[in-house]
Amino acid sequence: MQPTDSVRIAAVSDVHYAKTSQGSLAPLFATIAEQADILVIPGDLTDYGLVDEARALVKDLNTSVRIPIVAVLGNHDYESDQVDDLKEIFTSAGVHLLDGDAVELLGVGFAGIKGFAGGFGRGALGPWGEHSIKAFVQETVQEALKLESALARLTTEHKVAVLHYAPIRETVEGEPPEIFPWLGSSRLEEPLTRFEVKAVFHGHAHKGAPEGKTSTGIPVYNVSLAVLKTNYPDKPPFRLFEIDTGATGEGGASGITAVDKRNPGRRASDRPVAAS
Repeated sequence: MQPTDSVRIAAVSDVHYAKTSQGSLAPLFATIAEQADILVIPGDLTDYGLVDEARALVKDLNTSVRIPIVAVLGNHDYESDQVDDLKEIFTSAGVHLLDGDAVELLGVGFAGIKGFAGGFGRGALGPWGEHSIKAFVQETVQEALKLESALARLTTEHKVAVLHYAPIRETVEGEPPEIFPWLGSSRLEEPLTRFEVKAVFHGHAHKGAPEGKTSTGIPVYNVSLAVLKTNYPDKPPFRLFEIDTGATGEGGASGITAVDKRNPGRRASDRPVAAS
């Protein structure tokens, strides 16, 4: 896909499609397709990780969405040990399903992982003691390394990270503090800083906060469907953002801006191209 001067990204996570969900979010997906250039779904695409659930979601996406889709899997997608089948269903339907991979669309680079748990800051679990604890921490470290590898493959400066688990504590605030360690890990934050990511999308924390920032000011958005319904009850449950891909780090703002969905304007793919 050819880059444009600005790109609109719609994001919603944790749609948790069940076998009986077909059609339930088709109107939402159709609205997204009208307003955005790219749809991002950061995990928990299915409820129990079943093939039939994935097929129901794909049918709605294929019916309603004609824009590129970028997604990662979440913990629910792993529940029934059918991950390989789910990956085949989504990728065969044209979804850019990322797992330590990267893709560039319209001048915006997306790097995606599931992520993992372990906690945040001084409370993060360390690799000490029993083998099982060390293996748990190593899982998070491996996910961070996968994110680092994916970001390193992107050549554009307009980089977006897509995770299921949270990389910061701020966007899980609102959940019971006892489960914070199971909602994400600050070990996932370091690659975001090193590669100067413009924004991060994640889900997983259904009662978390919709926005936060890393220690270096990178915006992080919790786009769980439940969070969006709670915090933006007067709007369709998705977030819409615009990246000015015509700007560069030297000349102007090249970050990401939230768009008011009540006055969305025109998406990049609908804008007329100037005659050469």
